[in-house]
Amino acid sequence: MFSSCSVLRATRAAFAGGALLILPGLAPAGDLPTIQLRPQAFARSYSAEGTIEAQRQAVVAAQVQGRVLEARVDAGARVRQGDVLLRIDTREADQGVVVAAAQVAAAQARLIDARAGLERSRSLKSRNFISASALDQAQAAFDAAQAQHRAAEAGRAQAEAGRSFATVTAPLTGVVAQRLTEPGEMAQPGKPLMTIYEPAGLRAVADVPQARLADLARPGVKARIEFPETGRWLESASIQVLPAADPRTHTARIRVNLPADAPGVVPGMAARVHFSLSGEAPVLAVPATAILRRGELSGVYVADGQGGFVLRQVRLGSTQADGSVEVLAGLAGGEELALDPVRAGLLRRKP
Repeated sequence: MFSSCSVLRATRAAFAGGALLILPGLAPAGDLPTIQLRPQAFARSYSAEGTIEAQRQAVVAAQVQGRVLEARVDAGARVRQGDVLLRIDTREADQGVVVAAAQVAAAQARLIDARAGLERSRSLKSRNFISASALDQAQAAFDAAQAQHRAAEAGRAQAEAGRSFATVTAPLTGVVAQRLTEPGEMAQPGKPLMTIYEPAGLRAVADVPQARLADLARPGVKARIEFPETGRWLESASIQVLPAADPRTHTARIRVNLPADAPGVVPGMAARVHFSLSGEAPVLAVPATAILRRGELSGVYVADGQGGFVLRQVRLGSTQADGSVEVLAGLAGGEELALDPVRAGLLRRKP
């Protein structure tokens, strides 16, 4: 009777060298299910690695300088448009508003004086006590005072708007992805404070070679999004091929919009996009259950014709519509594969 450690060591040795695994004392299992490998006709497809991103995402940045007094939300919180996210110290902005208000009062006093002077000059001119030149000077003084008053009013409005920027609100309804500041830190104009995205609108972004654009830009092309870590698949809602290629990599970007209801999917996740093309092509594919995976290596057990199986390393491609996996290298077709790689590794060759 072999221990689990000895079996594991033997399996690793067989996988690394591609040799036949022979364990004395274990009888061959005649009922081990196998499959004859033959090329099959599948719809033409193309797969590309992608990244999930939000269609609507906003990086909230500071517009005024000041110390962060309060952070009301953290990463993962759901917010509505207009909700208060952060408060920045407004003492400096408050003093700016006071200065602007004083400038408005001074400009208004000068305007009142200039208006009174203009009215006196008009009265005197009507009785021919002053010249037309004196009246023009009074009119010019009034116009200048009026312009200064409007400038002071605009300065006060600007100071009040700057003070309002100290209360940072959510620009859209969504989820807080990151909080990039803490209470007590200094906020500077343009410094990012939070990142918010809308979870109902997500898409997978993939860069494909320019040689594939002719096939992917045709009408009727559909796509499915695979999440390899979880084995989850989603149907795309729509596909958008951007009308420009990267001059450095000679690739074009394709946006594959996810359905609105995609729980568990967040921006930044890795995904694989499978595009369905027109026509069919022969593909050498094996069932997923026949694949033995050890770290970054993949292999299948091939019958040697003597009652045993030989472990052969293969290079895998994309997953087909029926769940089978394309084999790019390691098999030529016609081989007999074991559907249960664990049991196949425990069989000994018949004498």
